[in-house]
Amino acid sequence: MKVRLAVQKSGRLSEQSIQLINECGIKIRDSKASLRVEASNFPIEVYYLRDDDIPQYVADGVADIGIVGENVVAEKAADVRRLEGLGFGECRLSIAVRRDAVFENLSDLTGKSIATSYPKILSGFLNENGIQARIHEISGSVEIAPGIGLSDAVCDLVSSGSTLFMNGLREVATIFRSEAVLIAHPAVSPEQEKIVEDLLFRIRSVNRARATKYIVLNAPNESLDTIAQLLPGVKSPSILPLAKSGWSSLHSVVNENDFWEVIEKVREAGAEGILVLPVEKIIGA
Repeated sequence: MKVRLAVQKSGRLSEQSIQLINECGIKIRDSKASLRVEASNFPIEVYYLRDDDIPQYVADGVADIGIVGENVVAEKAADVRRLEGLGFGECRLSIAVRRDAVFENLSDLTGKSIATSYPKILSGFLNENGIQARIHEISGSVEIAPGIGLSDAVCDLVSSGSTLFMNGLREVATIFRSEAVLIAHPAVSPEQEKIVEDLLFRIRSVNRARATKYIVLNAPNESLDTIAQLLPGVKSPSILPLAKSGWSSLHSVVNENDFWEVIEKVREAGAEGILVLPVEKIIGA
């Protein structure tokens, strides 16, 4: 029994999807010359497909699970289960207008033409906000539409915003936020469900580790209680006595978002010799 996983054959999510699978300890050949590759040490078979096709392939049962942008899932509206946000491929679907265009609020879009590759998401947003605008559906190179007189505005994916800037556009409204997600067929077999759960366990372990740093530091014993409160770790810090009398070593895990703030506080509390290491995986809570 195997699980069939659909991933993007090329594009922004392809390499990151394969990297995640590899970090989960699953060995597959990154050979996109073949549309189907089996893992050598895990019951999974990888299909390399166009990103726009992945939700429907999963809904139809051609693939059991898939990694794809949440924006594609929303636009295609396929009957799939969203299992997990994967923490990469973050972007936003935004409306942009020419830099010299007058725009004060969303009502300025009334009567305008908006070019997009995401008509379903855009239509829903406009309806929710009571805006009557024309949607011009195109595929690819959406950002050039205002410059060639095809539309007054665009609705397109944005990461850094540099592409919009280079085409004389400015972002005025974000209508959808996206990341890579793991999706699944609505009803896989119990045996396949167990394999999917095993994969999810590995993915969550990898992603928890990505968001943390492992810290080792030395501190005077009189400061241990204060520092331990600043470094809760997964449960609590590990404390080991040093050969130097009156000193101990603390080992802990810190959320990367809080890292620099925590480091400054433990230094003020008397910590010395702080060693920071990457965490490969975190198993369990």
